[in-house]
Amino acid sequence: MPLSQKQVKKLRKLAHHKKVVVIVGQHGLTDAVMFEIDNALEIHELLKVRINASDKSERNQIIERIAQQTQSEVVQSIGHVAVFYRQGDDNQLSI
Repeated sequence: MPLSQKQVKKLRKLAHHKKVVVIVGQHGLTDAVMFEIDNALEIHELLKVRINASDKSERNQIIERIAQQTQSEVVQSIGHVAVFYRQGDDNQLSI
């Protein structure tokens, strides 16, 4: 479900004041971290994730892998922080 520019703008605005919920640390994207990201998306729909990777290409690979495995959309990525969105069953955000 690709997001429109209007939806992305609204989600970026909503995500601005949110805190990072999950951190991908030195051990990378483990199964436990993926489980936490998936659960957090189920609860919050909009999620900030901090990715502590050494270089930009590695961060981008991790971001794409998270989006693919959780079936979510990447709203934005700035530095080490990426914002993901996956519409929940009850559609809390109603974008």
